[in-house]
Amino acid sequence: MNRDEQAGSNQPLDNADAKPRSGTSRRGFASMDEGRQRAIASEGGRAAHARGTAHEFTSEEAREAGRKGGEAVSQNREHMAEIGRRGGEARGNAHRRALAARAAAEEESKRSSRPERSYSDSSRMGTPGRE
Repeated sequence: MNRDEQAGSNQPLDNADAKPRSGTSRRGFASMDEGRQRAIASEGGRAAHARGTAHEFTSEEAREAGRKGGEAVSQNREHMAEIGRRGGEARGNAHRRALAARAAAEEESKRSSRPERSYSDSSRMGTPGRE
């Protein structure tokens, strides 16, 4: 009987707080929970930068990578259509909000430019029922 069977589980646990992982192996990087993987990868990145062996993209390498990524994404016409649709909707919504804000500001300006009426006691003297 292995440790998984003793614990009463068909799936191994990496630690007490982790979710069960699929498969049967409890060894290796892939069997660890995501948080632990991130921590290890982060430590490795810091160590590589400290040693000076970490790869840092030049502007030319970054430009080339971006170009390749853009080419790959643009091959999917449905995806590109969705991007365009969302952009158009966002622009239309922003335009409508701007128009509404402008109209509200103009209305407020009109209200503030009108003199306010004040009713004094002298203006009520002729009103029946008021003394």
